[in-house]
Amino acid sequence: MASHRKSRPTGTRVAGIRTPALATAALTSVALLSQTATAAPSDDDRPSLEEVEKKVDDLYRQAGSATEKYNAAKEKTTKQRKRVDTLLDDVAKRTQRLNEAREELGSYASAQYRTGSAIPETTTFLLADSPQDYVDRNHLLSRLTGRQKDAVDDFTTQQSETMEKRREATESLATLTESQKDLKTAKATVQKKLSTARELLSELTAEEKARLAAIERKKQEEAARKAAELAERQAEERERRVRAAQEESEAASGSSESSGGTGASSGSTPPDASYGTKAEKALAFARAQIGKPYVWGATGPGSYDCSGLTQAAWKAAGVTLPRTTYDQVNAGTTVPVSQAQPGDLVFFYDDLGHVGLYIGNGMMIHAPKPGAYVREESIFYDGESSIHSVVRPA
Repeated sequence: MASHRKSRPTGTRVAGIRTPALATAALTSVALLSQTATAAPSDDDRPSLEEVEKKVDDLYRQAGSATEKYNAAKEKTTKQRKRVDTLLDDVAKRTQRLNEAREELGSYASAQYRTGSAIPETTTFLLADSPQDYVDRNHLLSRLTGRQKDAVDDFTTQQSETMEKRREATESLATLTESQKDLKTAKATVQKKLSTARELLSELTAEEKARLAAIERKKQEEAARKAAELAERQAEERERRVRAAQEESEAASGSSESSGGTGASSGSTPPDASYGTKAEKALAFARAQIGKPYVWGATGPGSYDCSGLTQAAWKAAGVTLPRTTYDQVNAGTTVPVSQAQPGDLVFFYDDLGHVGLYIGNGMMIHAPKPGAYVREESIFYDGESSIHSVVRPA
């Protein structure tokens, strides 16, 4: 008997509806396109160029701050390592002296044992060959007892001092270990910040990089304008001071003539007349470093970070500055930006993450950031609000 059932069409069911194979393929394509759209972010999801620029600038600034922490940890580690080496050397010498004291004490004990340690009694006197033998033996025992006491005292002192030095060495080793951990952490932080900044920049298109360069040029132009304004204000201030000094001198001269005296000017000499000479030497050194690369943690002669450059420059002038910006900011007298003089140190940001050497007219020499070179630049390179303080170090 023939079957009257109709054959089912090929295909699959979707929500209870029969779909032909072609429809199934279409649905699959739609699903794949949907997944692709989800995996690849649209242009709307990408950060703007301004956001990228701000992020990169922030990362470089954070890297600069982390570099100063690295410098501080490195300096502390170096000092601590020297202290540990000195203490361990001292412990070794004291241990040697302690061993010598122990041997000396042992030799006296052996000698006393051989000669008899008891106080001479009548029996000893009777056994002596003569009264003189008794006297000689008694004198020897007294000397041995006195020397043994000195040896015991020396041994006790040496042992106490050696134990104290060993304790100091142990504590210093623990401190050194912590310093090394801090150094490692600071180094990793710097590397991570710089790596992230490089990744962000590498993702930019050629057009975006060109636009970013244009934004940077506008920032430099604004910074140069600010520097020119400061230079003009400083020039006006100098002229005002010169006029005031002249008027004071003329007034003093007139008063002297009317009184028949010899009048004298009331001190126009600066508090430290040698500052200008020292500053010239520091600036001459800094100018000679222009074009050398910024390398974080570097102190020259082939490369520098910001505080490494200022430290080396003032060292050339015979002035010793601390290693880090955190300490350099306290190594002199703070002055207003409007009164900055060539040679002064200009510090940036609330965390003191950067420093440059003022050269006058609103300009400085500094080691800017990774990928850049020592150069002259406006102190307003990152905006007026970025300037923290100005310090005169000598």
